[in-house]
Amino acid sequence: MNASASASTTNLLSKTELLAHILRGLEPYLPKHALLYQTEDTTPYECDGLTAYRQRPLLVALPETEAQVAAVLKVCHGLNVPVVARGAGTGLSGGAMPHALGVTLSLAKFNKILKLDKRSRTAVVQCGVRNLAISEAAAPLGLYYAPDPSSQIACTIGGNVAENSGGVHCLKYGLTLHNVLKVRGFTMEGEPIEFGGDALDAPGYDLLSVVVGSEGMLAVTTEVTVKLVPKPQLARCIMASFDDLRKAGDAVAAVIAAGIIPAGLEMMDKPMTAAVEDFVHAGYDLSAEAILLCESDGTPEEVEEEIGRMARVLSDAGATKIAVSNSETERLRFWSGRKNAFPASGRISPDYMCMDSTIPRARLADILLAIAEMEKKYQLRCANVFHAGDGNLHPLILFDANDADQLRRCELFGAEILETSVAMGGTVTGEHGVGVEKLNSMCVQFSAEENAQMFALKAAFDPKGLLNPGKVIPTLQRCAEYGRELVRGGQVKHPDLPRF
Repeated sequence: MNASASASTTNLLSKTELLAHILRGLEPYLPKHALLYQTEDTTPYECDGLTAYRQRPLLVALPETEAQVAAVLKVCHGLNVPVVARGAGTGLSGGAMPHALGVTLSLAKFNKILKLDKRSRTAVVQCGVRNLAISEAAAPLGLYYAPDPSSQIACTIGGNVAENSGGVHCLKYGLTLHNVLKVRGFTMEGEPIEFGGDALDAPGYDLLSVVVGSEGMLAVTTEVTVKLVPKPQLARCIMASFDDLRKAGDAVAAVIAAGIIPAGLEMMDKPMTAAVEDFVHAGYDLSAEAILLCESDGTPEEVEEEIGRMARVLSDAGATKIAVSNSETERLRFWSGRKNAFPASGRISPDYMCMDSTIPRARLADILLAIAEMEKKYQLRCANVFHAGDGNLHPLILFDANDADQLRRCELFGAEILETSVAMGGTVTGEHGVGVEKLNSMCVQFSAEENAQMFALKAAFDPKGLLNPGKVIPTLQRCAEYGRELVRGGQVKHPDLPRF
Protein backbone atom coordinates (compact mmCIF):
# COMPACT_ATOMS: atom_id res chain seq x y z
CA MET A 1 0.00 0.00 0.00
CA ASN A 2 1.49 3.38 -1.01
CA ALA A 3 1.49 6.47 1.21
CA SER A 4 -1.45 8.20 -0.48
CA ALA A 5 -3.61 5.09 -0.34
CA SER A 6 -2.67 4.64 3.32
CA ALA A 7 -3.62 8.24 4.06
CA SER A 8 -7.05 7.85 2.48
CA THR A 9 -7.92 4.60 4.26
CA THR A 10 -6.38 5.12 7.72
CA ASN A 11 -9.50 6.78 9.14
CA LEU A 12 -11.63 3.82 8.04
CA LEU A 13 -9.57 1.24 9.93
CA SER A 14 -10.47 -0.20 13.32
CA LYS A 15 -8.03 0.38 16.16
CA THR A 16 -6.72 -3.18 15.84
CA GLU A 17 -6.29 -2.87 12.07
CA LEU A 18 -4.54 0.48 12.42
CA LEU A 19 -2.11 -0.97 14.97
CA ALA A 20 -1.35 -3.84 12.60
CA HIS A 21 -0.66 -1.38 9.76
CA ILE A 22 1.71 0.66 11.94
CA LEU A 23 3.55 -2.42 13.17
CA ARG A 24 4.03 -3.67 9.62
CA GLY A 25 5.43 -0.30 8.66
CA LEU A 26 7.81 0.00 11.62
CA GLU A 27 9.05 -3.56 12.08
CA PRO A 28 11.65 -3.31 9.27
CA TYR A 29 13.29 -0.38 11.09
CA LEU A 30 12.94 -1.06 14.85
CA PRO A 31 13.51 -4.29 16.79
CA LYS A 32 10.46 -5.87 18.43
CA HIS A 33 11.51 -4.83 21.94
CA ALA A 34 11.41 -1.18 20.80
CA LEU A 35 7.73 -1.36 19.83
CA LEU A 36 5.32 -1.44 22.78
CA TYR A 37 1.58 -1.90 22.32
CA GLN A 38 0.33 -4.18 25.10
CA THR A 39 -1.73 -2.39 27.76
CA GLU A 40 0.73 -3.09 30.57
CA ASP A 41 3.55 -1.64 28.43
CA THR A 42 1.79 1.52 27.25
CA THR A 43 0.11 2.50 30.56
CA PRO A 44 3.29 4.14 31.96
CA TYR A 45 3.12 6.59 29.04
CA GLU A 46 -0.51 7.64 29.53
CA CYS A 47 0.30 11.05 31.06
CA ASP A 48 3.09 13.42 31.97
CA GLY A 49 3.34 15.44 35.20
CA LEU A 50 -0.26 16.60 34.70
CA THR A 51 -1.81 13.38 36.00
CA ALA A 52 -5.41 14.61 35.96
CA TYR A 53 -5.66 13.80 32.26
CA ARG A 54 -4.68 10.39 30.91
CA GLN A 55 -4.74 8.57 27.58
CA ARG A 56 -2.92 5.40 26.54
CA PRO A 57 -1.18 5.57 23.15
CA LEU A 58 -1.86 3.06 20.45
CA LEU A 59 1.86 2.26 20.30
CA VAL A 60 5.12 3.44 21.86
CA ALA A 61 8.27 3.50 19.73
CA LEU A 62 11.70 3.62 21.41
CA PRO A 63 14.28 4.41 18.72
CA GLU A 64 18.00 4.41 19.51
CA THR A 65 19.35 6.16 16.40
CA GLU A 66 18.43 9.22 14.37
CA ALA A 67 17.86 6.96 11.38
CA GLN A 68 15.21 5.10 13.38
CA VAL A 69 13.57 8.39 14.42
CA ALA A 70 13.39 9.43 10.77
CA ALA A 71 11.93 6.06 9.82
CA VAL A 72 9.20 6.23 12.47
CA LEU A 73 8.20 9.69 11.29
CA LYS A 74 8.20 8.74 7.60
CA VAL A 75 6.05 5.66 8.24
CA CYS A 76 3.58 7.57 10.43
CA HIS A 77 3.43 10.43 7.93
CA GLY A 78 2.62 7.99 5.16
CA LEU A 79 -0.11 6.36 7.23
CA ASN A 80 -1.53 9.68 8.51
CA VAL A 81 -0.80 8.58 12.08
CA PRO A 82 -0.30 11.25 14.79
CA VAL A 83 3.03 11.34 16.63
CA VAL A 84 3.67 12.70 20.13
CA ALA A 85 7.34 13.05 21.10
CA ARG A 86 8.16 12.33 24.75
CA GLY A 87 11.20 12.84 26.96
CA ALA A 88 11.16 12.22 30.70
CA GLY A 89 7.46 13.07 31.07
CA THR A 90 8.03 15.72 33.75
CA GLY A 91 5.98 18.38 31.93
CA LEU A 92 3.10 19.94 33.86
CA SER A 93 0.65 20.94 31.12
CA GLY A 94 -0.17 17.64 29.40
CA GLY A 95 2.08 18.40 26.43
CA ALA A 96 3.24 14.77 26.24
CA MET A 97 -0.21 13.21 26.72
CA PRO A 98 -0.54 10.54 24.00
CA HIS A 99 -2.97 10.41 21.11
CA ALA A 100 -5.38 7.46 21.34
CA LEU A 101 -4.80 6.54 17.69
CA GLY A 102 -1.19 7.63 17.50
CA VAL A 103 2.40 6.75 18.24
CA THR A 104 4.26 8.04 21.27
CA LEU A 105 7.86 8.57 20.20
CA SER A 106 9.97 8.06 23.32
CA LEU A 107 13.42 9.63 23.02
CA ALA A 108 14.67 8.40 26.40
CA LYS A 109 17.54 6.46 24.82
CA PHE A 110 19.07 9.61 23.32
CA ASN A 111 20.98 10.29 26.52
CA LYS A 112 24.57 10.96 25.47
CA ILE A 113 26.64 14.11 25.95
CA LEU A 114 28.40 14.24 22.58
CA LYS A 115 30.87 17.09 23.11
CA LEU A 116 32.06 19.53 25.76
CA ASP A 117 34.09 22.49 24.52
CA LYS A 118 35.76 24.67 27.14
CA ARG A 119 37.04 27.21 24.61
CA SER A 120 33.64 27.91 23.04
CA ARG A 121 31.81 27.23 26.33
CA THR A 122 29.32 24.91 24.67
CA ALA A 123 28.01 21.39 25.01
CA VAL A 124 26.46 19.26 22.29
CA VAL A 125 23.97 16.86 23.83
CA GLN A 126 21.30 14.44 22.74
CA CYS A 127 17.72 15.40 23.55
CA GLY A 128 17.32 12.80 26.33
CA VAL A 129 20.20 14.11 28.45
CA ARG A 130 19.01 15.28 31.86
CA ASN A 131 19.29 18.99 32.57
CA LEU A 132 21.43 18.50 35.68
CA ALA A 133 23.70 15.99 33.92
CA ILE A 134 25.02 18.77 31.67
CA SER A 135 26.23 20.80 34.65
CA GLU A 136 27.67 17.70 36.30
CA ALA A 137 29.66 16.87 33.17
CA ALA A 138 30.85 20.47 32.72
CA ALA A 139 31.85 20.97 36.38
CA PRO A 140 35.49 19.82 35.90
CA LEU A 141 35.82 22.58 33.30
CA GLY A 142 34.57 25.19 35.76
CA LEU A 143 31.38 25.60 33.72
CA TYR A 144 27.69 24.82 34.09
CA TYR A 145 24.33 25.06 32.29
CA ALA A 146 22.34 27.94 33.78
CA PRO A 147 18.61 27.09 33.33
CA ASP A 148 17.64 25.06 36.38
CA PRO A 149 13.96 24.04 36.55
CA SER A 150 12.92 22.39 39.80
CA SER A 151 12.72 19.07 37.95
CA GLN A 152 16.30 19.39 36.68
CA ILE A 153 17.37 16.11 38.26
CA ALA A 154 14.97 14.31 35.88
CA CYS A 155 13.80 16.59 33.06
CA THR A 156 15.55 16.35 29.70
CA ILE A 157 17.05 19.04 27.49
CA GLY A 158 14.68 18.13 24.67
CA GLY A 159 11.72 18.77 26.94
CA ASN A 160 13.33 22.02 28.10
CA VAL A 161 13.54 23.12 24.47
CA ALA A 162 9.91 22.17 23.87
CA GLU A 163 8.66 24.19 26.85
CA ASN A 164 11.33 26.96 26.94
CA SER A 165 11.96 26.05 30.59
CA GLY A 166 13.47 28.45 33.09
CA GLY A 167 14.19 27.87 36.76
CA VAL A 168 15.08 29.85 39.84
CA HIS A 169 18.09 31.49 38.16
CA CYS A 170 16.32 32.51 34.95
CA LEU A 171 16.01 36.15 36.06
CA LYS A 172 19.75 36.75 35.57
CA TYR A 173 20.72 34.00 33.15
CA GLY A 174 17.61 33.67 31.01
CA LEU A 175 15.35 30.86 29.84
CA THR A 176 16.25 27.91 27.61
CA LEU A 177 15.96 30.15 24.54
CA HIS A 178 18.74 32.39 25.82
CA ASN A 179 21.05 29.44 26.53
CA VAL A 180 20.71 27.41 23.32
CA LEU A 181 22.66 27.96 20.11
CA LYS A 182 21.38 25.18 17.86
CA VAL A 183 18.61 22.59 17.70
CA ARG A 184 18.73 19.64 15.31
CA GLY A 185 15.93 17.21 14.59
CA PHE A 186 13.39 15.99 12.04
CA THR A 187 10.19 17.23 10.49
CA MET A 188 7.03 15.12 10.52
CA GLU A 189 8.02 13.89 7.06
CA GLY A 190 11.24 12.47 8.56
CA GLU A 191 13.44 15.09 6.88
CA PRO A 192 16.41 16.47 8.88
CA ILE A 193 16.10 20.10 9.99
CA GLU A 194 18.36 22.50 11.88
CA PHE A 195 17.55 25.70 13.76
CA GLY A 196 20.18 28.27 14.77
CA GLY A 197 23.89 27.57 14.40
CA ASP A 198 27.24 27.41 16.13
CA ALA A 199 27.73 31.18 15.83
CA LEU A 200 25.84 33.78 17.87
CA ASP A 201 23.54 34.46 14.94
CA ALA A 202 22.26 32.47 11.98
CA PRO A 203 21.38 33.68 8.48
CA GLY A 204 17.74 34.18 7.55
CA TYR A 205 14.78 34.22 9.88
CA ASP A 206 15.37 33.50 13.56
CA LEU A 207 13.68 30.10 13.50
CA LEU A 208 15.47 29.03 16.68
CA SER A 209 13.12 31.35 18.56
CA VAL A 210 10.21 29.64 16.81
CA VAL A 211 11.10 26.06 17.69
CA VAL A 212 12.11 26.73 21.33
CA GLY A 213 8.83 26.68 23.22
CA SER A 214 6.85 25.16 20.34
CA GLU A 215 5.84 22.16 22.51
CA GLY A 216 6.63 19.45 19.94
CA MET A 217 4.25 20.98 17.38
CA LEU A 218 6.79 21.80 14.64
CA ALA A 219 9.61 19.24 14.72
CA VAL A 220 11.12 16.41 16.78
CA THR A 221 14.32 17.49 18.53
CA THR A 222 17.18 14.98 18.70
CA GLU A 223 20.28 17.10 19.39
CA VAL A 224 20.89 20.46 21.10
CA THR A 225 23.94 22.73 21.36
CA VAL A 226 23.76 24.66 24.64
CA LYS A 227 25.80 27.52 26.05
CA LEU A 228 27.79 26.99 29.23
CA VAL A 229 28.68 29.74 31.69
CA PRO A 230 31.55 29.97 34.18
CA LYS A 231 30.72 28.78 37.64
CA PRO A 232 30.67 31.86 39.91
CA GLN A 233 33.38 32.13 42.54
CA LEU A 234 30.79 32.71 45.24
CA ALA A 235 27.03 32.68 45.71
CA ARG A 236 25.10 33.82 48.77
CA CYS A 237 21.38 33.94 49.44
CA ILE A 238 19.18 36.27 51.50
CA MET A 239 16.07 34.88 53.14
CA ALA A 240 13.70 37.74 53.98
CA SER A 241 10.43 37.43 55.90
CA PHE A 242 7.40 39.69 55.49
CA ASP A 243 4.27 40.01 57.61
CA ASP A 244 2.19 41.20 54.68
CA LEU A 245 1.82 39.90 51.09
CA ARG A 246 1.69 43.39 49.62
CA LYS A 247 4.93 44.37 51.33
CA ALA A 248 6.61 41.28 49.92
CA GLY A 249 5.31 41.99 46.42
CA ASP A 250 6.37 45.62 46.60
CA ALA A 251 9.82 44.51 47.83
CA VAL A 252 10.32 42.49 44.63
CA ALA A 253 9.57 45.54 42.51
CA ALA A 254 11.84 47.67 44.74
CA VAL A 255 14.82 45.34 44.22
CA ILE A 256 14.50 45.53 40.42
CA ALA A 257 13.83 49.28 40.53
CA ALA A 258 17.10 49.71 42.45
CA GLY A 259 18.95 48.42 39.38
CA ILE A 260 19.75 45.03 40.97
CA ILE A 261 19.31 41.84 38.92
CA PRO A 262 19.69 39.00 41.44
CA ALA A 263 20.81 35.57 40.31
CA GLY A 264 17.48 34.38 41.74
CA LEU A 265 14.47 36.12 43.26
CA GLU A 266 11.78 33.73 44.47
CA MET A 267 8.71 34.08 46.67
CA MET A 268 6.65 31.63 48.73
CA ASP A 269 3.48 32.33 50.68
CA LYS A 270 2.69 31.05 54.16
CA PRO A 271 0.90 27.80 53.14
CA MET A 272 3.81 26.86 50.90
CA THR A 273 6.52 27.61 53.46
CA ALA A 274 4.64 25.47 55.99
CA ALA A 275 4.47 22.57 53.52
CA VAL A 276 8.14 22.66 52.55
CA GLU A 277 9.46 23.31 56.06
CA ASP A 278 7.76 20.16 57.29
CA PHE A 279 9.36 18.29 54.39
CA VAL A 280 12.98 19.55 54.21
CA HIS A 281 13.48 21.64 57.38
CA ALA A 282 15.08 24.56 55.54
CA GLY A 283 14.77 26.91 58.50
CA TYR A 284 11.93 29.03 57.10
CA ASP A 285 10.05 31.55 59.24
CA LEU A 286 6.65 29.93 59.67
CA SER A 287 5.12 33.11 61.12
CA ALA A 288 5.80 35.08 57.91
CA GLU A 289 3.01 35.72 55.42
CA ALA A 290 5.60 35.49 52.64
CA ILE A 291 9.29 34.71 52.24
CA LEU A 292 11.65 36.04 49.58
CA LEU A 293 14.84 34.25 48.52
CA CYS A 294 17.29 36.65 46.85
CA GLU A 295 20.60 35.33 45.58
CA SER A 296 23.75 37.10 44.44
CA ASP A 297 26.64 35.43 42.62
CA GLY A 298 29.97 36.52 41.15
CA THR A 299 33.30 37.48 42.68
CA PRO A 300 33.43 37.78 46.49
CA GLU A 301 33.62 41.57 46.15
CA GLU A 302 30.63 41.73 43.82
CA VAL A 303 28.57 39.47 46.03
CA GLU A 304 29.35 41.38 49.22
CA GLU A 305 28.36 44.68 47.62
CA GLU A 306 25.15 43.33 46.05
CA ILE A 307 24.04 41.45 49.16
CA GLY A 308 24.43 44.65 51.16
CA ARG A 309 22.37 46.64 48.67
CA MET A 310 19.61 44.02 48.52
CA ALA A 311 19.43 43.74 52.30
CA ARG A 312 18.96 47.51 52.59
CA VAL A 313 16.22 47.54 49.94
CA LEU A 314 14.40 44.64 51.58
CA SER A 315 14.65 46.22 55.00
CA ASP A 316 13.30 49.53 53.70
CA ALA A 317 10.43 47.61 52.04
CA GLY A 318 9.33 46.22 55.42
CA ALA A 319 11.14 42.91 55.89
CA THR A 320 10.61 41.69 59.46
CA LYS A 321 13.57 39.32 59.40
CA ILE A 322 16.62 38.99 57.16
CA ALA A 323 19.07 36.06 57.16
CA VAL A 324 22.08 35.75 54.86
CA SER A 325 23.75 32.42 54.06
CA ASN A 326 27.31 32.18 55.41
CA SER A 327 28.30 28.95 53.70
CA GLU A 328 27.49 26.95 50.61
CA THR A 329 25.72 24.39 52.79
CA GLU A 330 23.49 27.07 54.26
CA ARG A 331 22.75 28.56 50.83
CA LEU A 332 21.66 25.17 49.51
CA ARG A 333 19.52 24.69 52.61
CA PHE A 334 17.73 28.00 51.94
CA TRP A 335 17.02 26.84 48.39
CA SER A 336 16.07 23.28 49.33
CA GLY A 337 12.56 24.35 50.29
CA ARG A 338 11.94 26.17 47.03
CA LYS A 339 13.36 23.30 44.98
CA ASN A 340 11.11 20.82 46.78
CA ALA A 341 7.89 22.82 46.67
CA PHE A 342 6.14 20.37 44.36
CA PRO A 343 6.96 17.13 46.23
CA ALA A 344 6.17 18.89 49.50
CA SER A 345 2.72 19.73 48.15
CA GLY A 346 2.26 16.11 47.17
CA ARG A 347 2.68 15.13 50.83
CA ILE A 348 -0.27 17.26 51.98
CA SER A 349 -2.74 16.56 49.17
CA PRO A 350 -3.72 13.54 47.05
CA ASP A 351 -3.30 15.66 43.91
CA TYR A 352 -2.34 19.14 42.87
CA MET A 353 -2.60 21.15 39.67
CA CYS A 354 0.30 23.52 39.16
CA MET A 355 -0.79 26.60 37.23
CA ASP A 356 1.66 28.75 35.32
CA SER A 357 1.01 32.35 34.33
CA THR A 358 2.89 35.63 34.32
CA ILE A 359 1.93 39.09 35.54
CA PRO A 360 3.72 42.44 35.88
CA ARG A 361 5.87 42.43 39.04
CA ALA A 362 3.91 45.37 40.45
CA ARG A 363 0.75 43.19 40.56
CA LEU A 364 2.17 40.32 42.63
CA ALA A 365 0.24 41.23 45.78
CA ASP A 366 -2.95 41.82 43.76
CA ILE A 367 -2.91 38.35 42.21
CA LEU A 368 -2.13 36.65 45.54
CA LEU A 369 -5.02 38.42 47.24
CA ALA A 370 -7.27 37.51 44.32
CA ILE A 371 -6.23 33.86 44.60
CA ALA A 372 -7.08 33.93 48.32
CA GLU A 373 -10.62 34.99 47.42
CA MET A 374 -10.81 32.22 44.81
CA GLU A 375 -9.89 29.67 47.51
CA LYS A 376 -13.08 30.64 49.34
CA LYS A 377 -15.13 30.59 46.14
CA TYR A 378 -14.03 27.13 45.01
CA GLN A 379 -13.48 25.68 48.49
CA LEU A 380 -10.00 24.42 47.61
CA ARG A 381 -6.60 25.23 49.12
CA CYS A 382 -3.87 26.86 47.05
CA ALA A 383 -0.17 27.19 47.93
CA ASN A 384 1.86 29.72 45.98
CA VAL A 385 5.48 29.62 44.88
CA PHE A 386 6.89 31.55 41.96
CA HIS A 387 9.71 33.29 40.15
CA ALA A 388 8.91 36.65 41.68
CA GLY A 389 11.66 38.47 39.81
CA ASP A 390 10.00 37.97 36.44
CA GLY A 391 6.40 37.62 37.63
CA ASN A 392 6.04 33.92 36.74
CA LEU A 393 3.42 32.42 39.06
CA HIS A 394 3.11 28.78 40.11
CA PRO A 395 -0.06 28.46 42.22
CA LEU A 396 -0.54 24.84 43.29
CA ILE A 397 -4.24 24.05 43.65
CA LEU A 398 -4.70 21.12 46.04
CA PHE A 399 -7.50 18.65 45.31
CA ASP A 400 -8.49 14.98 45.11
CA ALA A 401 -8.74 13.70 41.53
CA ASN A 402 -10.90 10.80 42.72
CA ASP A 403 -13.63 13.35 43.46
CA ALA A 404 -15.09 14.49 40.12
CA ASP A 405 -16.54 17.64 41.66
CA GLN A 406 -13.19 18.63 43.14
CA LEU A 407 -11.54 18.17 39.74
CA ARG A 408 -14.24 20.34 38.15
CA ARG A 409 -13.75 23.07 40.77
CA CYS A 410 -9.99 22.82 40.39
CA GLU A 411 -10.25 23.37 36.62
CA LEU A 412 -12.49 26.40 37.14
CA PHE A 413 -10.14 27.74 39.84
CA GLY A 414 -7.16 27.41 37.52
CA ALA A 415 -8.99 29.01 34.60
CA GLU A 416 -9.92 32.01 36.75
CA ILE A 417 -6.30 32.45 37.89
CA LEU A 418 -5.19 32.52 34.24
CA GLU A 419 -7.97 34.87 33.17
CA THR A 420 -7.19 37.22 36.06
CA SER A 421 -3.50 37.15 35.12
CA VAL A 422 -4.36 38.25 31.59
CA ALA A 423 -6.63 40.99 32.97
CA MET A 424 -3.68 42.25 35.03
CA GLY A 425 -1.54 42.56 31.91
CA GLY A 426 0.03 39.09 31.97
CA THR A 427 -0.09 35.87 29.99
CA VAL A 428 -1.62 32.41 30.42
CA THR A 429 1.74 30.65 30.55
CA GLY A 430 5.31 31.38 31.53
CA GLU A 431 7.43 28.25 31.25
CA HIS A 432 5.21 25.17 31.60
CA GLY A 433 3.57 25.45 28.21
CA VAL A 434 -0.07 25.25 27.11
CA GLY A 435 -0.38 21.54 26.33
CA VAL A 436 -3.97 20.47 26.96
CA GLU A 437 -4.25 22.19 30.33
CA LYS A 438 -4.49 25.79 29.06
CA LEU A 439 -6.22 25.29 25.70
CA ASN A 440 -9.38 27.02 26.88
CA SER A 441 -7.43 29.89 28.41
CA MET A 442 -5.75 30.51 25.05
CA CYS A 443 -9.24 31.52 23.88
CA VAL A 444 -9.15 34.27 26.48
CA GLN A 445 -5.65 35.47 25.62
CA PHE A 446 -5.85 35.41 21.81
CA SER A 447 -8.41 36.29 19.15
CA ALA A 448 -9.61 33.88 16.49
CA GLU A 449 -7.41 35.67 13.95
CA GLU A 450 -4.33 35.31 16.15
CA ASN A 451 -4.99 31.60 16.69
CA ALA A 452 -5.38 31.21 12.92
CA GLN A 453 -1.93 32.72 12.42
CA MET A 454 -0.47 30.23 14.88
CA PHE A 455 -2.14 27.37 12.99
CA ALA A 456 -0.63 28.77 9.78
CA LEU A 457 2.85 28.67 11.31
CA LYS A 458 2.32 25.07 12.38
CA ALA A 459 1.09 24.17 8.89
CA ALA A 460 4.30 25.57 7.40
CA PHE A 461 6.25 22.88 9.26
CA ASP A 462 3.59 20.16 9.58
CA PRO A 463 1.00 20.49 6.80
CA LYS A 464 -0.95 17.41 7.86
CA GLY A 465 -1.09 18.49 11.51
CA LEU A 466 0.22 15.13 12.77
CA LEU A 467 2.79 16.33 15.34
CA ASN A 468 1.24 16.60 18.79
CA PRO A 469 -2.23 17.39 17.43
CA GLY A 470 -5.00 18.87 19.55
CA LYS A 471 -2.59 20.77 21.80
CA VAL A 472 -1.49 24.39 22.36
CA ILE A 473 -3.67 26.18 19.77
CA PRO A 474 -7.45 26.07 20.28
CA THR A 475 -9.80 25.76 17.31
CA LEU A 476 -12.46 28.38 16.61
CA GLN A 477 -15.13 25.82 17.52
CA ARG A 478 -13.48 25.06 20.85
CA CYS A 479 -13.27 28.75 21.74
CA ALA A 480 -16.92 29.28 20.84
CA GLU A 481 -18.00 26.34 23.00
CA TYR A 482 -15.82 27.55 25.88
CA GLY A 483 -17.28 31.04 25.61
CA ARG A 484 -20.83 29.68 25.84
CA GLU A 485 -19.82 27.51 28.81
CA LEU A 486 -18.39 30.51 30.67
CA VAL A 487 -21.50 32.58 30.05
CA ARG A 488 -23.81 29.77 31.20
CA GLY A 489 -21.77 29.26 34.37
CA GLY A 490 -21.43 32.96 35.15
CA GLN A 491 -17.63 32.58 34.99
CA VAL A 492 -16.86 35.62 32.84
CA LYS A 493 -15.09 37.87 35.33
CA HIS A 494 -13.52 40.13 32.71
CA PRO A 495 -15.99 40.41 29.80
CA ASP A 496 -13.59 42.55 27.78
CA LEU A 497 -11.02 39.73 27.58
CA PRO A 498 -12.59 36.70 25.84
CA ARG A 499 -12.58 37.21 22.07
CA PHE A 500 -14.49 34.15 20.96
